[in-house]
Amino acid sequence: MREINPQGTTRAYAFEMWMQAPNPMVTFFKTLDVSRLLKISRKSGLKFNMLMCYCIGRAASQVKEFYLLPVGDKLMQYDTIAVNTIVANSAGEVSSCDLPFNEDLEQFGSDYLRLTQQVAESCTDHDLSAGSMVIGTSALAQYEIDGAVGMYSGVFNNPFMIWGKYKRGLFKTTLSVSFQFHHTQMDGAHAAKFLDILQREIDRVNV
Repeated sequence: MREINPQGTTRAYAFEMWMQAPNPMVTFFKTLDVSRLLKISRKSGLKFNMLMCYCIGRAASQVKEFYLLPVGDKLMQYDTIAVNTIVANSAGEVSSCDLPFNEDLEQFGSDYLRLTQQVAESCTDHDLSAGSMVIGTSALAQYEIDGAVGMYSGVFNNPFMIWGKYKRGLFKTTLSVSFQFHHTQMDGAHAAKFLDILQREIDRVNV
């Protein structure tokens, strides 16, 4: 990552407006149709959570604002994106695992299995935040929730997605997600575009 001058970017106004705001985070809620992901997961044995993380990475990689992030009082630019997942570890607690995004689903899936197993066994977080813009995720897959608003600590400004248990319907399976983002990084239109692209990527993912 490297520091850039906000005045030379499309985020100049947002940087001035939101960097010192008491709470610069915005949260969107959306219901996704995940019927295809569930079908692929059951047919191929691939983990549903891995497929979600892959589609999130694919969608984010198509929105240029995801490659920027306010860190401290600076605006940083990244060349790569990672997707974070929370892992139940061998100590009965949870650990954090950053997954480098790869367009190749097979490679991403392989990295997912290797790194989540490593984190689960070692109880040690796998952190890529020094080199990649990390999208946080938290899957509360056992619980039916409509969404969640993440806590703003003033330290981590990364975008964050939360979802619970998917809901089976007569004709489709849906998943309610929340997406929190720092207003300096992107505007509402960018976030809405990302969520639309995410649905598109879910609908066309192939194994």
